[in-house]
Amino acid sequence: MTDHTTPLSARVTAPAQLPVPEHAEVALWRPATSDDIDAIWELEKAIGRADHPNYVLERDQIAEIFDFSFVDPATDTLVALDADGHVVADGLVVLQPGQETLVKANLSGGVLPALRGRGIGRELLGWQVARAHQQLATSGKMLPGWISTFSDERAPQNGRLYARFGLACTRYFLTLDRLLTDPIREVTVGAGIRVAGYTPELSAAVHAARDAAFMDHWSSQPIPDESWNAYVTGPSFTNDLSFVAFATEPDGSEHVVGFVMSSVNEDDWAAAGYRSSYIGLVGVLSGWRGRHIAQALLAAQLAASRAAGHERATLDVDSASPTGALDLYTGMGFFATNRELAYVLEF
Repeated sequence: MTDHTTPLSARVTAPAQLPVPEHAEVALWRPATSDDIDAIWELEKAIGRADHPNYVLERDQIAEIFDFSFVDPATDTLVALDADGHVVADGLVVLQPGQETLVKANLSGGVLPALRGRGIGRELLGWQVARAHQQLATSGKMLPGWISTFSDERAPQNGRLYARFGLACTRYFLTLDRLLTDPIREVTVGAGIRVAGYTPELSAAVHAARDAAFMDHWSSQPIPDESWNAYVTGPSFTNDLSFVAFATEPDGSEHVVGFVMSSVNEDDWAAAGYRSSYIGLVGVLSGWRGRHIAQALLAAQLAASRAAGHERATLDVDSASPTGALDLYTGMGFFATNRELAYVLEF
């Protein structure tokens, strides 16, 4: 067991200088800039078609990286260019803010599928892991430290590469779908609980409820304000498919006790073969669980998604969630379609 009674900075050995990647088919390795957003997006779409064809990364998810205060593109990003100046690989290393119970450096990116198996990925990941060590070594907190990344199970080559650098598969997340042609269960919540549509004025209250509700979820930390605001104001976030549960106090005041937050990315539909919504967040405050609040929120989302002409609703769930979320979702008619694997190197 790792000793967390010493600062993380004393437990992580970080290189003074990052390795300089070298590869015969890469003409230039350099940090990414905002001018690369569209090129990185095209690369990520090509990676997605090979590794997870039913969903694609959105352009805004790439663009926001250059606006976040906790990301320094000059030190936390890397792109590889071929002789013609095309981006053929990209890497990002983000030291996640929040850090109440965990200090985590997240890795993302990849290599153009046509150039895989030639060693470019090893060079890229070697740089990323070294940068993640540097990030973790800046922390004086006596908390667990992780280097973490995810891979779709349809891309087993990624897992083999992560294992080569010491990252172990530690968790499975299931993608679940719900056919909206099937009947939607009617759910009755207890007295004093009200379900209503999400509106932007509720953003701060739902954000606070999300952070509180997810603190007993695996590896979850509070979401910084700028990340939350980017999520709920992003082009795919959908107010009309998002719902909030309120509880009434004895004095008549209300507070948020649950939420379901949804998005719609029409770029997913052609590859997936159906129209769908994505349920990005479902949560209920721990003291309010067991009262069918989550089921009522989901029922409202499914009905609204069906009314919008969608054929499915999709979400992801930790297969070992201590809250019993998987049973809750299958009880609402969701079924597993795929797995995402979490890889972690712990300190």
